[in-house]
Amino acid sequence: MNFEELIKAPSDEGSEKHVPDIEIGTGYKSGKDIVRVVVGHDTPHPNTLEHHIVWIELYGVRKDNNQVITLGRAAWAPVYSNPNVRFQINQIGDFKSFYALTYCNIHGLWGNSLEVEK
Repeated sequence: MNFEELIKAPSDEGSEKHVPDIEIGTGYKSGKDIVRVVVGHDTPHPNTLEHHIVWIELYGVRKDNNQVITLGRAAWAPVYSNPNVRFQINQIGDFKSFYALTYCNIHGLWGNSLEVEK
């Protein structure tokens, strides 16, 4: 089995939402580029001890050489925090796409990507 076979995609979604939504914006104080990743943006994911999102990781793919850069990881405690994170990205123009992975303690790995239009 290859690693990519473990990652579920939007087409695998059921009633519970696991696919990370990725948005690009600017920070309200600094005006710097922000990549926001949220699980359950429209339909909240359960956030109980028994069923919750454990972490989100963000990767960027560079325009010039397709190098994959690990940009950050955020982890949450069940019940008390939600899977919603903002990453401040320096030199965002160097990236042609972003890829987010998220892990649900019951349903495993989920992924999504966003192509940058700059």
